Amino acid sequence: MKVFNNVEEIQKWCIRLKEQGKKIGIVPTMGFLHEGHLTLVREAKRLCDIVVVSIFVNPIQFGQGEDFGEYPRDLSQDTALLQNELADAVFAPTVKEMYPNGYSTFLEVNSPITTKLCGNSRPGHFKGVTTVVSKLFNICQPDLAFFGQKDYQQLLVVKKMVRELNFPIEIVGVPIVREYDGLAISSRNVNLTPDQRQAALTISSSLKMAQEFIENGETNTRELKQKIQNLIKSEGQPEIEYIEIVDDQELLDLEKIIGKVLIAVAVKYGNTRLIDNLLVEV
Repeated sequence: MKVFNNVEEIQKWCIRLKEQGKKIGIVPTMGFLHEGHLTLVREAKRLCDIVVVSIFVNPIQFGQGEDFGEYPRDLSQDTALLQNELADAVFAPTVKEMYPNGYSTFLEVNSPITTKLCGNSRPGHFKGVTTVVSKLFNICQPDLAFFGQKDYQQLLVVKKMVRELNFPIEIVGVPIVREYDGLAISSRNVNLTPDQRQAALTISSSLKMAQEFIENGETNTRELKQKIQNLIKSEGQPEIEYIEIVDDQELLDLEKIIGKVLIAVAVKYGNTRLIDNLLVEV
């Protein structure tokens, strides 16, 4: 497995492979890899000849007061895990390599889908995401790119960017991977105290509860959101950032459950922010 830190070197390597007819897949990550990331790598291995995993904690998608400094990092552990998964290359640039002095070019999807949910509570977040993802696409020349559905809104934003800017790339969404007790796997889980982690189980429990209510005929989104809120607040001292039930394509607010909907939540336990979601179709 090759490890690259330099943009020019990995770009030349990828271009040579493309010229040889190889299908390249990229798995963009911020590192501190877990089973969710490794699931993306395995799907990329299944569909592609060459798998590149980027590891880069992207500063421009973090807002003021967010956890950029506290975000967990362990490049040695990450490369060992990727070696075991038979990834072909790791791209782990420095901030200066990605954003050299004088850097001033940013890419933004100017759409309602970037202003809802995480976009509402984290202004500028998706501008940072689309900027770094577009750079990774230009650097690594992938045919396919793999993203987890835990970040469902991000998946929609990247798909829209690729479609509207005519990137010749297929975006592959991979289902959420959960821990044994239902908690959605996240690099941030390591920052939870034992009590916070126990309380955080109410997030996935509340989503399952909402699904059961919908399957039993409940269609009022206001009632469902209140039930979700009550369950999450029943343990610990969570700060609920949002609980939303929206359509699965444009993230439009819904008064009634119709067709396929996304139930999405963001909750903070201390300084640790967790997101989770569930797609439900009736």
